[in-house]
Amino acid sequence: MAFLGAGMGAAGGMGAAGPHGGMGGGGRGAERAEGARPDPRRVLGLFRPYRGTLLVVLLLIVLGAAIGVVSPFLVREIVDVALPDQRSDVLAAAVGGLLAVTVIANVLGVTQAMLSTRVGQSVMHDLRVAVYSHLQRMGLSFYTRTRTGEIQSRIFSDIGSMQAVVTSVMTQIVSAGAGVAMALVAMVVLDWRLTLFSLVALPFAVWMNRRVGRRRRRIVRTRQEKAADLSAGIQESLSVSGILLGVTMGRTRALTEAFADDSRELADLEVRSEMAGRWQMAVFTTAMALFPALTYLLGGHLLFSGAGVTIGTLVAFIALQSTLFPQINGLLRVATQVNASLALFTRVFEYLDAPIEIQDAPDALALDPAAVRGEIRFEGVSFTYPGADAPALDAVDLTVPAGKHTALVGSTGSGKTTTGYLMAHLYEPTAGRITLDGHDLRTLSLESLAASLGMVTQETYLLHATIAENLRFAGPGASDEDLERACRIAQIHEHIVALPAGYDTVVGERGYRFSGGEKQRLALARTILRDPPVLLLDEATSALDVATERAMSGALEAVARGRTTVSIAHRLSTIRRADQIVVLAAGRVVERGTYAELLARGGAFAELAAQDAAGTGS
Repeated sequence: MAFLGAGMGAAGGMGAAGPHGGMGGGGRGAERAEGARPDPRRVLGLFRPYRGTLLVVLLLIVLGAAIGVVSPFLVREIVDVALPDQRSDVLAAAVGGLLAVTVIANVLGVTQAMLSTRVGQSVMHDLRVAVYSHLQRMGLSFYTRTRTGEIQSRIFSDIGSMQAVVTSVMTQIVSAGAGVAMALVAMVVLDWRLTLFSLVALPFAVWMNRRVGRRRRRIVRTRQEKAADLSAGIQESLSVSGILLGVTMGRTRALTEAFADDSRELADLEVRSEMAGRWQMAVFTTAMALFPALTYLLGGHLLFSGAGVTIGTLVAFIALQSTLFPQINGLLRVATQVNASLALFTRVFEYLDAPIEIQDAPDALALDPAAVRGEIRFEGVSFTYPGADAPALDAVDLTVPAGKHTALVGSTGSGKTTTGYLMAHLYEPTAGRITLDGHDLRTLSLESLAASLGMVTQETYLLHATIAENLRFAGPGASDEDLERACRIAQIHEHIVALPAGYDTVVGERGYRFSGGEKQRLALARTILRDPPVLLLDEATSALDVATERAMSGALEAVARGRTTVSIAHRLSTIRRADQIVVLAAGRVVERGTYAELLARGGAFAELAAQDAAGTGS
């Protein structure tokens, strides 16, 4: 992306990819053909739950179109009968009919607009929820490949841009189509010769509309992808981390210039999208404007020759023609808009069609967390990240005893965090299986597994909400006493009550009002609040100072007593009392034992301990 590429390239980039794969274009579906079209039946299927209301709308549209062609016939009566014969009764009836037609048409139009808008907004709601729900179930690998700004663009920008299509355009097409059909029937009734003459340019207009539609669809897809890039860049560069990186690296001016370039490119695409086919449509509209005059010329000759055309017929026909041409023009214009909007449906359907890598099996077992002992076994487990050349884990056999404390250690890239992710079933093993109390994780329901295993990651995430709201995300029904108990265990209660707003303090974007250690303690308290039988700590104390870490170690030991605890350790001093230490290197288990046993063995763990003591450990 030009925006971040130019702005952050020299600074090493923002949000650099970890071992899980690159960020950037993972969710864009660039592999699809530029002009790919969604299945029209699938688009229409979005409206299926509301077919009853749509049937009423259709009836109102047809009724309104039928009433709309009555006026020219009333005008013919006025011109051919009421005025020449001075028939005041006919004149009054015809004028009254014209007034009644106007009132009825407006009432039908307002009712139809209300119902169609309600259906359209319901479809928008369903589509947004469907995309959000699907994305909630996507595996972690999807989010390591896809920028958050890209996801937000699909949900808000793409679906928002589709709003006009699903709320009004569909009914406009039906309304214009019904109006054209009714007008044509009425025109044929008046004079079939004039009707054929009026339609001579229609095939050319249809051909031109299809050509313009294809061009606009390509432009719209490019425009939405550029908008998604811009949205992702804004989110990353204007976040707290982005601002800090830009300022400290001296890249603020470069970011602004790159943003201006991308914004200008997006503006050009917007202009191209709006102007696509405008000249062709202008030529067609000009030609249509000439037809009434030419119709008068042809109709006049038929009138002069006594070929069955009266003045009233000619006036009524011109009135119908004056409504027909704008409806045809509007129908073609709306069809072009729909054609272009198909690119938006394609982008949204790409997300809905993205495969869910981890989901409940049809006969998934729901564990009772209260009955979980917490024994975890790795049986010949291998795992390779998508796109990676080497496996992150290679044929790992590992047993985590129930109710015991197991620590995972190793140098950077040894597979510690990957092991934790696999335990939490955030990824599927490439080979082998992982069990909890003898049950393969793939056979357990995700909800019951989440209730049985609490995980605190190295990178803590706090919502832009109050401290209490962040804690209750883990336990919506937790009382104030429950919050305080969890925070006391995590050694954060005293700090919270010292704040002016206490537990009602807003933590700020991603918790940036708090230090790294304070955020980690809040994350610990949030997990403790759930009281899971298995506790997974992924370097959860790495941001704590030594004094706080020592103070919290005893509390963690107390809360871990009687439950299975797995620690992914950064500082080896935190795992001295672990029941089992497993040493990983290059994705394999190379040692296991207690702290004293491994230290006495003088192997890989002893080397890590020496590095840790020297302050160079990883």
